[in-house]
Amino acid sequence: MVRRDNIGDLVCTTPLFAALRRACPGAWIGALVNSYNAAVLDRNPDLDEVLVYTKLKHLEPGRSALGALAARVGDLWRLRRRRLDCVVLANPLEAARTLALARALAPKRIVSLPPEKLERMSAAHQVERVFALAAELGIEGPIPPLKLVPDAALVAKARAAMKRPFNVALQISARRPAQQWPAERFADLAQRLDALGMGTLLVWAPGPANHPRHPGDDEKAAAIAGPQSMVAYRTERLAELIGALAACDAVVTSDGGAMHLAAALQKPIVCFFGDVEPAQWRPWGAPHRVLRAASRRAADIGVDEALAALRELTQ
Repeated sequence: MVRRDNIGDLVCTTPLFAALRRACPGAWIGALVNSYNAAVLDRNPDLDEVLVYTKLKHLEPGRSALGALAARVGDLWRLRRRRLDCVVLANPLEAARTLALARALAPKRIVSLPPEKLERMSAAHQVERVFALAAELGIEGPIPPLKLVPDAALVAKARAAMKRPFNVALQISARRPAQQWPAERFADLAQRLDALGMGTLLVWAPGPANHPRHPGDDEKAAAIAGPQSMVAYRTERLAELIGALAACDAVVTSDGGAMHLAAALQKPIVCFFGDVEPAQWRPWGAPHRVLRAASRRAADIGVDEALAALRELTQ
């Protein structure tokens, strides 16, 4: 299966992996993903192998583009030599771009969502759109839950850093401007949660905002002056973020990859939406409250709304 895009998209594909494994228990099932989202599939029991390539824009300093391309070609050659029965293009919107790659693997069959079916499902949730591929493979039945298996040691590490029995992850990063909640509101929310006896774990995309490969929110995190019960928990790797979210009792976040990770971990989620449709991208299968201002700007959502939604979820 080819899934080369973002963290949330890959999380939303895990039910299809589970359905494939259930229908074909003896088959070799692999996934081709990128280094940015690969940790989503760590320890996933439905997969035999995860092949990871690095996008050129994500190359670490000192690693050559030529070396990365050579490694990618090597993985594709290994896949071709497997004489694959089927290659599934898991992103319905990217199927045309990945078709050439799929053909290079010389499978007996390439499966993608027909354009007319994709159009009919344009308003459906991402999980439903991806899982529609199951029918193309002759697989029937309900959609399995999202699946994410955190590293137990990283969960324990995050729990050891916490200062209260009940802790809320405040995930402050969002790429789209309309999805971003201001630093001062996160700080205010943390103070109010402290007054209620709750601790907070502040998590964010690490790095400066002007980083050419991975823009981060170090400056925003530094601007949030929280109570003593707040722990600023820097997560350099995606696996560390997953461990931190797994360690918490609830999550407050904007729509994005972290929200889908929290949903796969079955955490109660308060999520801020801006100009993205909640019907298509809301947390799947987890208790949640979607907050969205009439302006379609997350910055216009008040702290009172966020606190009320969180208390409703956790009481």
